[in-house]
Amino acid sequence: MSQLPLALELREGHALDNFHAGPNGAALATVRAAAEGEERQVFIWGAAGQGRSHLLEGAVRRAQELGRHACLLPAAELLPLVPDVLESMEQFDLLAVDDVDRFAGEAAWEEALFHLYNRMMARGGALLFSATAAPGALGWLLPDLATRLAAGPVFRLQPMEEEDLAGLLAERARERGLKLGPEVARFMVMRSERSPALLLERLATLDRTALARQRAPTIPFVKDVFGW
Repeated sequence: MSQLPLALELREGHALDNFHAGPNGAALATVRAAAEGEERQVFIWGAAGQGRSHLLEGAVRRAQELGRHACLLPAAELLPLVPDVLESMEQFDLLAVDDVDRFAGEAAWEEALFHLYNRMMARGGALLFSATAAPGALGWLLPDLATRLAAGPVFRLQPMEEEDLAGLLAERARERGLKLGPEVARFMVMRSERSPALLLERLATLDRTALARQRAPTIPFVKDVFGW
């Protein structure tokens, strides 16, 4: 199995089992099916911080747990390289291309991705894509590439409601061993943008600060930490 000339590390904690789906249960189920070899292609799109990368990384981790050859391809880390890096990538059972929209308008990358797609499909592999918009709204130079990206299930990640976000915070706090009361979780949600990623970053900050100061995460303490 050839290796990319860069480290594509999966972040700790990003697994399908701890993805708090909320209104995105169908997207999670279909991504899981792709990870387990029961779906050939899935396209996930939505705003930043809604969990697109979490889903793709979780799928790669799940596929690897099952003994499948799987690889995460973050577009931001690939762009400084040459498109030839995608040659022979079809040897993987599953490829997850994160932020695929970054390749839109880059002729050489679009062509390389187009050919990789065709090779993967011919070999029987599975492809996952994430982007900020639907396949047809990304300004591709190759119309055939847009058509192929939309050939499988396409899901828009829906923003989570306050109750779901508070539940996510409480669940992750328990994993950290942090006692976060429901009223504190709701307060953090109401004072923050409705971005799971941002809320989890703040939870990590709160956990570190509470540990350093030996304080319980009460609402007054949260106000002090974040200046609210």
